[in-house]
Parts: sequence; structure tokens; C-alpha cells
Amino acid sequence: MKEIKLLGIPWDADSSYRRGPAKGPAAIRAELERVRVYSNMTTEQGVDLEQPGVWSDAGDLRVTTGEETRVEITTRVAQLMREGHPVLSLGGDHSVTWPILCAVNANVGKVDVLHFDAHPDLYEEFEGSRFSHACPFARSLEDGLIGRLVQVGIRTIPETLRRQVERYGVEVVTMSAWDGPPTVKFERPVYISLDIDALDPAYAPGVSHREPGGLSVRDILATMQRLQGRVVAADLVELNPDTDIDGVTAVVAVKLLRELAGLLARR
Repeated sequence: MKEIKLLGIPWDADSSYRRGPAKGPAAIRAELERVRVYSNMTTEQGVDLEQPGVWSDAGDLRVTTGEETRVEITTRVAQLMREGHPVLSLGGDHSVTWPILCAVNANVGKVDVLHFDAHPDLYEEFEGSRFSHACPFARSLEDGLIGRLVQVGIRTIPETLRRQVERYGVEVVTMSAWDGPPTVKFERPVYISLDIDALDPAYAPGVSHREPGGLSVRDILATMQRLQGRVVAADLVELNPDTDIDGVTAVVAVKLLRELAGLLARR
């Protein structure tokens, strides 16, 4: 297997309410360097990310206008995957997931998705945009990019989105029904999309849309560790350094990043 490529996507022009996630990749990389100095890079499952050939940084994408950036995302991710690299993308807002999934689909076909989030992100359009960060999974499902979508951590789902859940057959694990980390078995290749606001704000205050009553860090880690399936790509999105407190959300993001990389390294 070729090394995992870390790809920054500093884009937040499709955010609603508050900008800032475009600064997320830089904040995560800065904390990642600190971890390399004061800690170690071995995952909980025993993958040493410091070993040569495990992963490397592909830098940041050039971002311009919305349409051009979406094309650039798809083109670059598709190129890396054609070369045999699993891609771990750093957002940016959640709108980047749809063009990433377009690239994943071009390389491995339809995928199953494990999606951590406070919100379903299934709007047909939001504030007049079909490409809002509130819409990526509606775009991906209508384009046939996803076979099975499992959403974990959801705790705000208006009637409009309940209809979307029923329309597309989305499997939603809400926080109101939370009974511990689920064990999810996938048949197709797996894509993981991890929105930092899936976490309770007590663990991750540095997001644009704080929604209390969320997952703990251990809840997410345990769900990933119980996942049964071959993970081929992933994203980590919606860290907003402007709202963070003492960099704690960046610390959490790097922990999650390392464990995502560990899953990709074991594919």
C-alpha cells in the first residue's frame, strides 16, 4: 500500500452563520507538530505513524471561487487515489465532502459512509445554495455516490431533514437514543466523514455551530475501533480556531486525525 496523503482544504465560503474553518488545516498541522515533539505518533491500535512510508503531507489545495474549488478538490483527490494513495482530507467546512466523494467514486465506485456530526447535512439547499456545508450528503446521495449512509451523533433534525432521511434510507444514530458506541459492519469500501461538532462542546468548543449534548472523544474513538470494513478515505472538517479555547479543539482534532490515519493504514 502506498503512503496516506494528508490534504488540506482551507475553504469555508460555503459556511453558514460563522466563517473560520478555512483556518482549520493550519491549526491541526501546528498541533500535529507539537504532538510529534512532546508525545508519540503511535495510534491506539498500534500503528506507528512515524514509520517511513506510512503517511506524508500533500499540502493545501489552492482555493478560489466555489465552482473552481470544487473542481480542484475532485481533481486533486482523484489524482492521489489513482496513484494508490488513501487520502485524509482536512477541512475546511463540510461542503468539501461532496467533491471528495466524487473523486472517491471515480476510483473505487460507490462507497458506504460513516458520518459523525451534530447535523445530518441533508438539505436540498440551504440559504439559497445547493453547495452549502448543510447539503453535502444530499448531493452525494442524489448523485449515487453512497450506498449506505450511517450518521452518528445527530441531535438536531427538523422535519425537512426527517423527510430526507426517509427518502434516502439514511441510518441515523441520534444522541437522544444513544446507548453506547455502535458496531457497524460495511460491505462496500468505507469513507469516514468526521465533523468536529459531533463532539459535545465541552470536548470541542472550537466549532462554528456548538450543539450541546454530543459525543465524547471516547465515543467517537470506540465507534471507529468497532467499525468493520475497509476504510479507503476520510475527512476531518469544521474545526474553527477562531472559537477555540486554549487550542483544546485542535488537540482533540489531532487525536482523531491520528486514529483515522491508523484505520487507513490498516486497510
